[in-house]
Amino acid sequence: MQTLPYCVVGAGPAGLAAARWLSALGVPFEGFERNPDVGGIWNIGFPGSPMYESAHFISSKTLSAFRDFPMPDAYPDYPSHRQILRYLEGYAARFDLRRHFKFGVSVEAAASQGPLRWSVRFTDGTERSFAGLISAVGCEWRPFVPAFPGRFEGEIIHSREYKHPRQFEGRRVLIVGAGNSGCDIACDASRTASQALISLRRGYYFIPKHIFGKPADVFERDGPHLPYFIERPILQGLLRLLNGDVTRLGLPRPDHSILESHPVMNTQILHALQHGDLEARPDIEAFRGGQVAFADGRVDAVDLIVLATGYVRGVPFLPAGVLADDDVSELFLNVFHRRERDLFVLGHFTTDGGAYPLLDRQAELVARVAASRRLGIRTPRFERSLTGRPPDFSGGVRYQNVRRMSNYLKTRSYAAYLDGLLSSLRNG
Repeated sequence: MQTLPYCVVGAGPAGLAAARWLSALGVPFEGFERNPDVGGIWNIGFPGSPMYESAHFISSKTLSAFRDFPMPDAYPDYPSHRQILRYLEGYAARFDLRRHFKFGVSVEAAASQGPLRWSVRFTDGTERSFAGLISAVGCEWRPFVPAFPGRFEGEIIHSREYKHPRQFEGRRVLIVGAGNSGCDIACDASRTASQALISLRRGYYFIPKHIFGKPADVFERDGPHLPYFIERPILQGLLRLLNGDVTRLGLPRPDHSILESHPVMNTQILHALQHGDLEARPDIEAFRGGQVAFADGRVDAVDLIVLATGYVRGVPFLPAGVLADDDVSELFLNVFHRRERDLFVLGHFTTDGGAYPLLDRQAELVARVAASRRLGIRTPRFERSLTGRPPDFSGGVRYQNVRRMSNYLKTRSYAAYLDGLLSSLRNG
């Protein structure tokens, strides 16, 4: 019988879910977190956190909680980052998870030494052996910074360095990127900057957070579940009815069908554009000292550029060749490494719904597989799935071939598949 513990790296949402299920199933483990407490990215005070004062969940509290720990009834439909942090702290307290973690310690390097044996080196100078490695480091710590032609004489920051609208006061600000964070930050700039611009490489669909009085994800859940070829024109028609033709605001027309890219859950940006508090620009052509030239020939003087260009996803302390950045091809279900069987990666996905119910399922599945392997119990259905053809979770949608969609999962089909595997492990 294997006696070494598993190593859990990170005490954010994924790491806490892992600790909850490993503890529940009696799997020995030790957790490590570089920050002084739980919460991960949701603690705005932690170094490198991407949170900003106006940040809120983009999925509703109704469909975004861990399965056995609902969010408080008193929370609004879309909780703030501070409320999410309190929720995670409450989850840690409910399942007594802090005692499993050593805080203020980072993993420097980790490598497999054979079946059920990983060597992990820590920043405090120690090196330990573990039965396996469970990475729960999250996907939003390492900024992706694209290169642009020319030289810019003003200030450039990545969106993770943005915290408060006061940073924009009296400045001419350009936001680069129109994901959910980029649109939030552009709305902040529209209220405080002397001039606010947003640069978009392509067009997007802007989905209201409420549709007919319901949170958008609850509205989608409660409606009929239609094939995508039927659902697509209905959704696009509904957005046209609610938002009108967004090209009238200077936004580019989307070059894809709805849901083929991660939706933007923000219509406040349309309000800002409609009132002239924010102006849209196309892709950047070049920097010219204190000016920025755009693909349509316009040139604007800018003081501050905020790169809302996303993050590099990966596990930076693994040896080269084990798991490439922004690549999930080696991970069955985005979790189980196909070659390194004792390596598990939690939270390495983007989805069209709430992430925590999926993290919860991922964590339980990892814990049950680890418990079975520890006891030498065979799991034939899972092993067949691990070595077989990868399941398709697209729901018939052809996702755009862009970096932000490389690890994308459709919530409903992914959750159903995980539930099937969990049922087989619970009953087998």
